Amino acid sequence: MNKINIYAIVKPSKDEFDKISNDFIKMCSKYAKVEVHCIFNKNIAKAQTISEIEAQKSYTQAFEPYMKGYCIALDVLGKKLDSFEFSEIISNNNEVNFFIGGAFGFERDFLKKCDKSISLSSLTMAHKIVTLVLLEQVFRGLAIKNNHPYHK
Repeated sequence: MNKINIYAIVKPSKDEFDKISNDFIKMCSKYAKVEVHCIFNKNIAKAQTISEIEAQKSYTQAFEPYMKGYCIALDVLGKKLDSFEFSEIISNNNEVNFFIGGAFGFERDFLKKCDKSISLSSLTMAHKIVTLVLLEQVFRGLAIKNNHPYHK
């Protein structure tokens, strides 16, 4: 069974977005183990008050321990994929890790360490919305791979 992790630089919270996100995670569970990890610490909080460069460095430091398997950064300048291309990526790798950067985005060096950089949209979105859109695409990709009618 595939393992898909979503790592986001964001403080954890409980609201309606979490309920919908959990619904998608549950729908995915038939095909893959999907988890969302909220990462935020004092170092990130402090760095964000200093500068964009320091903030980006703190994000890299927070994400580096999770860089195993196939790593994908969500970046506005990343490659745009259709749902079938996305499905291929999550289907052809046993462990896929998605990284959603903080308010200041990613260091270029972090993006180079990732196997792929993709963009879900040219629009800037709140972390909760990006996470929800990504979870929907993960389920859609798994549905495509497993001939589930959701995609049709």
